[in-house]
Amino acid sequence: MLRVPQVHVARPRFPVIDFHTHLTWGPFLDSGESITVLAEAPEILSTMDAKNVRVMVNLTGGFGEGLLDSLRVHTEANPDRFVVFTEPWWSRVAEPNYARFQADEMERAHQAGAAGLKVLKALGLYLRENVTTGPLIKVDDKRFDPMWEAAGALKMPVVIHVSDPRAFFLPIDRFNERYEELQAHPEWSFCRGDFPNNRELQEARREVMARHPRTQFVCAHVADSEDLSYVSECLNSHPNMHVDISARIAELGRQPRTARRFFDKYQDRILFGTDAIPKGLLDIPYQTLSKELYDIYYRFLETEDEYFDYAPAPTPPQGRWRIYGIGLPEDILRKVYWENAARLLGLDRTDFE
Repeated sequence: MLRVPQVHVARPRFPVIDFHTHLTWGPFLDSGESITVLAEAPEILSTMDAKNVRVMVNLTGGFGEGLLDSLRVHTEANPDRFVVFTEPWWSRVAEPNYARFQADEMERAHQAGAAGLKVLKALGLYLRENVTTGPLIKVDDKRFDPMWEAAGALKMPVVIHVSDPRAFFLPIDRFNERYEELQAHPEWSFCRGDFPNNRELQEARREVMARHPRTQFVCAHVADSEDLSYVSECLNSHPNMHVDISARIAELGRQPRTARRFFDKYQDRILFGTDAIPKGLLDIPYQTLSKELYDIYYRFLETEDEYFDYAPAPTPPQGRWRIYGIGLPEDILRKVYWENAARLLGLDRTDFE
């Protein structure tokens, strides 16, 4: 049995902005504006305080009345601890004047208090010409150009998720390294049907970033965490591109030397995030909001520990491997934990120093 040193990082070296969480959940492609509140501020603050999470960004704040509810629940009483993003109104995409309507919605959301825009992988993998039927709408469809431009003009960063691990686009068989995960969640597979492949989705997002250089895009989940050379190529080509590390330390941690070089080179454009969701919606170990979840992220970033679990679960939930820490120095940790996010969100540095 392998015996290696184990370091428990109870609190991070610097305050943290968790740039990628889901504290509310909206209609997705359904009609209506209502949201589901997954946890109210008092239920979350104890974990935030224990783990030195100074600010939490709720990306799925919804739109219309749902957005107003999200803002009321999390930011009104705790404006210094929570930030809320808005989302596109997908259920109206088939309407004749949708492009202008959605751009105007960005202005309304900004005036209401939304700090950015979150685009789930609905765009590219679920949203169709008649919302749920017809051909899939491509990520770089030009009807969304006014929305991207409005986000840039309003200085609202866009967090965009367009694809998933390569295994999700492969047959669910004994050769698939995520066989158990896909057996548990077959609805996550995009192997059959009219789905584009991973590279087509990634390239469509690149086209959007190229067409809208004034808009700051944060590519969720390291954009393509299984191919950091490709992500590097994208970052080199698009100065308005950033990445968050949410729900991808399982991939980063099994390529620790490559990941460390990636953090060294792009230290000004990498954001801390977990993809955390309060217990009750999905209950996936590598996403369930908990103190233990933050411990693993801090251990990955701050130590050079070897061969440890990437999720607080007895069985690895994504694939049967373990990870290695990358032991970042303080100057990079500071940027990843809060400086880069604070700059994008326009937050006061003195709140973190």
